[in-house]
Amino acid sequence: MPASRPPVFYAHRGAAAILPENTLPSFRRALELGAHALEMDVHMTRDGHLVVSRDPAGERMTGVARAFRDVTLAEAQTWDAGWGFVGPGGDRPFAGLGYRAPSLEEVLRELPAVPLNIDLKQQRPPVAAQAVALIRRHGAAERVTLASFHLGNMLAVRRLGYEGPTALSQPEVVALLATPRGALRWLRRLGTVAQLPVRVGPVVLASRRVIDKCHDLEMRVDFWTINDPSEATRLLALGADGIMTDDPAAIAPVFGVR
Repeated sequence: MPASRPPVFYAHRGAAAILPENTLPSFRRALELGAHALEMDVHMTRDGHLVVSRDPAGERMTGVARAFRDVTLAEAQTWDAGWGFVGPGGDRPFAGLGYRAPSLEEVLRELPAVPLNIDLKQQRPPVAAQAVALIRRHGAAERVTLASFHLGNMLAVRRLGYEGPTALSQPEVVALLATPRGALRWLRRLGTVAQLPVRVGPVVLASRRVIDKCHDLEMRVDFWTINDPSEATRLLALGADGIMTDDPAAIAPVFGVR
């Protein structure tokens, strides 16, 4: 990657360490703390709206054990997304305070010009076409990276000719790691970003070898989910292009934000 391109400081689901995740107040607070970009996950409601949530159902964050794909957006937005934030003492300090899961359209409208990394979580019904159409409608492709663990989702995004950056799916990451460097040129036709954990079991991914392999293919390398400032500093020194964190306040000093 070009040495002049600064590393990206991503807030993973917003300021999730201090506010209910994947909500507009959490996203706004993360930006106030100095985050450059926001990471979020989406599922689709029964009436075809993309809603921001890590989980396919509301149980963990709202206490409602219903899947987003089985309800309308209006119903999903009556659920209390503040309920799922559990404080150190086991209390629920944000319950009943009006937190809710926003639609992706709301995020694009309310946070114009903010770079976003959107993880397409849902496979069935497929969501790629809705996501690409929505992003195009807002003229936001240049600032939105589309990602998914699921190969089918990313193949669909690319078949649609999505103009923005795309991340490698999980099978593509496996191919990247398993294939000798000299045989990897075909991967350039796929994603432009590799988003990796530090390790998978005994396999260490946070290494100069892996990062250099990605850079040889002109791919960015982002690591998740990093909440320890010393680890973030180490990864940037290795050549990482982005750090995703649940705790923007802790990681902000690593990026020179005080």
